[in-house]
Amino acid sequence: MGNLDRRNFLKLSASTLVGITLGGTALHALAQEHVKADDPMAVAMKYVDKSTVAGSNCANCMQVQGKDGDALRGCNIFPGKLVSAEGWCAAWAKKA
Repeated sequence: MGNLDRRNFLKLSASTLVGITLGGTALHALAQEHVKADDPMAVAMKYVDKSTVAGSNCANCMQVQGKDGDALRGCNIFPGKLVSAEGWCAAWAKKA
């Protein structure tokens, strides 16, 4: 590392910055937890992991985030937590 010129230093610095940024994003995604049934917000919003309303679930709600097909996804109603794609809550609104 004694022969580190300016160009290699900049490449190393940029790679490190990208690695730290992507690593932090991945850790943030892993740190999210599934909404619990006894969570005060879940109780207030009548959240359930398995929808009983025909044609209405978190997967087709406009509040859900993330990729289609994922079993657990983020939701605008429950920031920092994951909801079941098959779930439902009182804030359900059909995705456009």
